[in-house]
Amino acid sequence: MEKKKAPPPVADINVTPMVDVMLVVLIIFMVITPMLSKTVPLDLVQVRNPVTMADADKEDAVVIAVTRDGQVYLSPGLKKTQAEDLAPAVKDLLKDRPNKMVYLKADARANYGRVEDVVDNLRAGGVDQLGLLADQSPDGAGGKKPAEKM
Repeated sequence: MEKKKAPPPVADINVTPMVDVMLVVLIIFMVITPMLSKTVPLDLVQVRNPVTMADADKEDAVVIAVTRDGQVYLSPGLKKTQAEDLAPAVKDLLKDRPNKMVYLKADARANYGRVEDVVDNLRAGGVDQLGLLADQSPDGAGGKKPAEKM
């Protein structure tokens, strides 16, 4: 009786299982990534000399965002709220904090009256420290190009 020989070993790498795993991981990241967004997409005002406010980037910072269409969001938690309801909500958030700073960021095209309502409601609610968030202009001239000399 003749012994059967085993097939010779294959030197090629089987990439099919690796591709399957990578596709599953890619799909998981594509599904989870939008859920990780903790900010409202805004086009902030461009200014010439902004002051750096490092505390505004902290997880527990009290940040109020006003969108282009006038919606108001309160963070932490990114809760949609009305401008009239901000004072008690912010007062509760600031109750046990040593830092009483509240940060306001508004879209560059947001209605100025809406932003003013938010600020008025915060002041009426007892907020004394209010930081306005903006972006550095790319050309250093507040969004305007310097006049050319002829």
